[in-house]
Amino acid sequence: MNQLQDVDLKLLRVFMTIVKCGGFSAAQAALNSSQSTISEQMNNLETRLGVTLCERGRGGFRLTEHGVATYEAAQRLLLAVESFCMDTNALKQRISGRLYLGIIDNTITDAESPLPKTLRQFVSRGHDVQLDVYIGTPAELEARVLDGRLHIAIGHFPLRVPGLAYMPLYDEPDGLYCGRYSPLYEQPPSEDELFRRIGESHIVARGYLQQRDLQLLRVSKATATVDNVEAQAILILSGAYVGFLPVHYAARWVKSGEMRQIDPARFSSRWPFTAITRRGASQPAVLRVFIDELLASCPPAVIEQG
Repeated sequence: MNQLQDVDLKLLRVFMTIVKCGGFSAAQAALNSSQSTISEQMNNLETRLGVTLCERGRGGFRLTEHGVATYEAAQRLLLAVESFCMDTNALKQRISGRLYLGIIDNTITDAESPLPKTLRQFVSRGHDVQLDVYIGTPAELEARVLDGRLHIAIGHFPLRVPGLAYMPLYDEPDGLYCGRYSPLYEQPPSEDELFRRIGESHIVARGYLQQRDLQLLRVSKATATVDNVEAQAILILSGAYVGFLPVHYAARWVKSGEMRQIDPARFSSRWPFTAITRRGASQPAVLRVFIDELLASCPPAVIEQG
């Protein structure tokens, strides 16, 4: 494909819809087209690109290596096209387009999060904006912001990655928890006894906070590693594992007696929530407006360069 044309953008959008739906048959309703038409469009795209993008047949739908690379490149391309459209609309004093927002998992119970207020204010302005939300791990969010698949992401980012700009938002309190059937459910009488029992327990930690958790617990390794809060809560509720959780997330199980927070004075901490954007990238008008609303919903913060 030496030169990009309107037909190529149309075919790429068809391809992306097929991938999101998981196959040709499933994409018929989303595209309002017959399977034969969709198949013909995919054949045209593969001919123009000179590669096979997917395998289809009795074995099911599966992307080839070229298909995966093309899908990721198409996401970046269409995001750039939408950013161009948003910027030109801004010249007419109208904010419109699509905003790609990433969020770390399980923040819905966090009363301190500025995101609900931000979204409420943002929508109330009457902007003609399509919001596309992705939930992921910190590493996934960082990768998607870096390669342009997300405009902005909000979450825990313990490391500073080159190429990203960091905007501190607020701090999320967390604590150490055990389940009802854990030997630690009844608090040990002394500090030495507490750390001894913790050392004998199975520890579950989120991968991106593992080193911090292990240092606080004075242990050398975790016996289980997860990449999201829900998985960590499942293991803690089993009574077989001990681990840290956001206080707001654990509150429902503490109230019901299914969990207990262990020694809040010793093991409580506050972990910073941050918004990240790609450093040096031109920001479309819709992103600039969203950031203004986000920062207005938080205590004043200074952007750090990562």
